[in-house]
Amino acid sequence: MKFIGPMRTGVLLLMLQASIAVMAQQTVDGIRIRPDPEKTRLVFDLSGPVEHRLFKLDKPARLVIDINNTQLRETNLPAEIAKLSNAATPIAAVRFSPPGQENLRVVLDLKQEVKPRSFILKPIAQYRDRLVIDLFTEDQQIEHPLQGADKSDWQAREIVIAIDPGHGGDDPGAIGPGKLYEKKVVLSIARELEAIADHTYGYKGVLTRQGDYYVAHRKRTAIARENQSDVFVSIHADGWKTSSANGASVYTISQSGATSEMAKWLAEKENRADLIGGVGSVSLDDKDDMLAGVLLDLSMTASLSASLEMGEAILLGIKPISRLHKKNVEQAAFLVLKSPDIPSLLIETGFISNPGEARKLASRKHQKALASGIFKGIDQYFRRTPPNGTLLAARLQANEPVFVTHVIRRGDTLSEIAYRYNIGFEDLKRENSLNSNTIRIGQTLRIPQL
Repeated sequence: MKFIGPMRTGVLLLMLQASIAVMAQQTVDGIRIRPDPEKTRLVFDLSGPVEHRLFKLDKPARLVIDINNTQLRETNLPAEIAKLSNAATPIAAVRFSPPGQENLRVVLDLKQEVKPRSFILKPIAQYRDRLVIDLFTEDQQIEHPLQGADKSDWQAREIVIAIDPGHGGDDPGAIGPGKLYEKKVVLSIARELEAIADHTYGYKGVLTRQGDYYVAHRKRTAIARENQSDVFVSIHADGWKTSSANGASVYTISQSGATSEMAKWLAEKENRADLIGGVGSVSLDDKDDMLAGVLLDLSMTASLSASLEMGEAILLGIKPISRLHKKNVEQAAFLVLKSPDIPSLLIETGFISNPGEARKLASRKHQKALASGIFKGIDQYFRRTPPNGTLLAARLQANEPVFVTHVIRRGDTLSEIAYRYNIGFEDLKRENSLNSNTIRIGQTLRIPQL
């Protein structure tokens, strides 16, 4: 009989415990279906790590997902899934294997053929283990060129502002009092900024996401690049360890790291969110190492200088609207700002973790005022240094006035509009030949930009 020593016995016990842990049956605690313009995403919230496989069946079209050693949580989860609206997805119905089985089988009845992709996400922040299934329809498997300004066109073009609402979808960002989600607040501010840009002569806004879905950080900058953007602005709302922190901040990329302890902490918080959606890359493979290094260095130096100058202008633009957390532009290693060929800024519009600022950030009036202040800073920078070949450059050279057009929406008042665009109340009335303070929904106002 062979003797097994204490050390080897301990190793065997550890291996046995690890094996039991892997074999322990897991549960699916929730399923979310999220359509977006590029795909339909299913997220299975799990009690622990699992193994899975998927395969397609036809006549009729189905996708089968087998999750080993897993059961559906013992609630009315199937009924909850049945209530989900699948009208905007290729999914007609979701079916599950009977309870009590060792493995869980999920069958997706499909309206059309799809190309599936699956991957496992490890626990991060408030999320546990997740199984992600992405479904691509035939149309979504084709690369569609994005419409944007073409810098190779000799005709005068618009200045393109890429506006990035942070977070989205499975990444809610910071959560304030009353379950105020950062992802929703920043999307509202971004839409206001896009509207101002689109109604200002010589500008165009491009959103990196149109709704509540996640876009990987590298994809956000890729959208800006594909649209030939002149600046990339990422909108966020701070969360901090204590509720007393307050004020807005503007960040640009740092080549050597963060410039303060808070900037470093924030950079880590934002960077880790990219694990939720996967990471892309920017390639310089067609250049030799020396040339690629020189081009990258020159581009980063130029865009960093422009980012710092524009950031200072934005701080001045939002100073009358919100207390500044830092009086100068901060620098930190935010992944979303690493686009060397485009001036890039990250704007923390306030602390959503601060009850007072959270109330302001939830206010549509404050959201519009912030968007106006941000645009004012961007516009001031480009009016000092208008890009060659742009409509703004041509108009400024001709000494023609620049106007913003504002379409009246429900809840607007003349005094609020005057404050938003930093123009005198009587000047606004005089410019639009208004004899009273009465305005109507749909009415268009001309607002001079001084």
